[in-house]
Amino acid sequence: MSRTVARLFVDALEELGVRQVFGVVGDALNPLTDAIRTSDTLSWVGCRHEEAAAFAAGAQSQLTDTLGVCMGTVGPGSVHLLNGLYDAAKSGTPVLAIAGQVPRSEVGTDYFQEVDNDLLFKDVAVFRATVTSPEQLPALLEVAVRTAIGRRGVAVLTIPGDIGDQELPNDRPLRLSVARSENRPDDPALDEAARLIDEGGNVTLLVGRGSRTSRDDVLALADRLAAPMVLTLKAKEGFEGDNPYQVGQTGLIGNPAAAHAMDHADTLVLLGTDFPYREWYPEGKKVVQVDRVAEHIGRRVPVDVALAADVGPTVRGLLERVAPREDRKHLDSAREKFTHWQDGQRRLAAPGHDKGLIGKVRSAFDNRDHLVRPEALAAAVDAAADDDAVFTSDTGMATVWLSRFVEMRGSRRLIGSYNLGSMANAMPQAIGAQFLDRDRQTIAFCGDGGLSMLLGDLMTIRTERLPVKLVVFDNRRLGMVKLEQEQAGLPEFGTVLDNPDFAAVAEALGIKGIRVERAEDLAEAIEHTFAEPGPVLLDVLTNPDEIAVPAKPTVQQGWGFAIAKVRENLRSTGS
Repeated sequence: MSRTVARLFVDALEELGVRQVFGVVGDALNPLTDAIRTSDTLSWVGCRHEEAAAFAAGAQSQLTDTLGVCMGTVGPGSVHLLNGLYDAAKSGTPVLAIAGQVPRSEVGTDYFQEVDNDLLFKDVAVFRATVTSPEQLPALLEVAVRTAIGRRGVAVLTIPGDIGDQELPNDRPLRLSVARSENRPDDPALDEAARLIDEGGNVTLLVGRGSRTSRDDVLALADRLAAPMVLTLKAKEGFEGDNPYQVGQTGLIGNPAAAHAMDHADTLVLLGTDFPYREWYPEGKKVVQVDRVAEHIGRRVPVDVALAADVGPTVRGLLERVAPREDRKHLDSAREKFTHWQDGQRRLAAPGHDKGLIGKVRSAFDNRDHLVRPEALAAAVDAAADDDAVFTSDTGMATVWLSRFVEMRGSRRLIGSYNLGSMANAMPQAIGAQFLDRDRQTIAFCGDGGLSMLLGDLMTIRTERLPVKLVVFDNRRLGMVKLEQEQAGLPEFGTVLDNPDFAAVAEALGIKGIRVERAEDLAEAIEHTFAEPGPVLLDVLTNPDEIAVPAKPTVQQGWGFAIAKVRENLRSTGS
């Protein structure tokens, strides 16, 4: 007897080494989930929301550099996948989404829950197709898998409800292999880049996630060029720990040392990054950009030498050509400024920072001096976490505090919605990460707004007994939006959140909940959180008025913030 369509899909996922499929069961997916039920190596993870399923699958893909898989059933179930799939697409990670569809005889009749999936997923998917007959398989599945892996994106296969249990008329062994290769620029291009670098004065490297597998080569280039290394947020992982050249991040979450390194360079070398914020690129510099995706080159800043290739072989080619630098003043200056900034950040996280005049003045206005500083919370988690912990972070202020106070030392990993910028990603990404290794510490930096948006999937953590640690920065605010408004001179509006006691909610759901309302209770709460073998939600009341000063604050931002505070105080007093 030939295999069914559903059995073929399960066999393919098993062959690819996929271990979990995330989704919500129902109608068109029933034949597939039943086939998963009988698998020895593949398991079904029933989520409470398909968006969480897609985020979890994308997280697994980013951490393993292999295919992540999620499913959404007919109509609304597939629609709910979109946000998580967009995150995977913008993160450049391979995900296969299997979407349900109405029976073939009903397609085009505006049937109950019918949605045009091929149109729905047009923008997010590098490959999409609807299986209209078993004869299309296994070839169509093979193309979908190869496209997702080869182009590092999302492939969507839509399965009508009457297809899954059909037998394959042309059954044959699957052919799913995809050979990967490294691309190196030709010699004339490398010669041109080396000449520009040698003649270009001070050099600064802007290093992104595309360099992660080439750490030793990139550090060797920084040493040879005496070049400070500015890291994108996604390059913290792999380049932050034990790196005598790095000076942290630039941009809104960055620091003055990184801005100095960029501004005082004559030549910028961009390695495996598509850092999007044009206003943070200095003008008038010579630029060399290395990126395996040609269309990424030059779309943020004008580029003098474009090298469409992988970072590793390109950097090795440059190391053979560029002359070593004796003058290290540019590097030393940036590193000195970075060390000074780090010392200041440590003072912000110190327990006694708010004592004295500043604390008394703030207490006189709003009585918030007893609340936990978010800097202190992030620093305490950093100190307590394992050197191989996996971190996820919600978009917004939770990511700011992680970027500044958590060091990606050892073999720590970091993922977040750093390209799409979605809310609510940290908790479901932690679910996907924890499934890969239940014994590896997995820590989610959750904003209170993000956590509450997909709060239902706390039940997935409870049901699956995942020992995830959820650290909630509970400032009762959409903090990043508040900051955006105030920098523009607008009074805070629409950002206040009427939060429950998240620790009590966790307890009601069967998860250990710990609530911290006073700074003096933080250390003990952190200790209990990491001593607990199962899942923990640590709900920490943090000060909503803490702000993150950007790397190069402008006078306009300062005036805007001052004006906003005046307006807020007038409003609060009824004036």
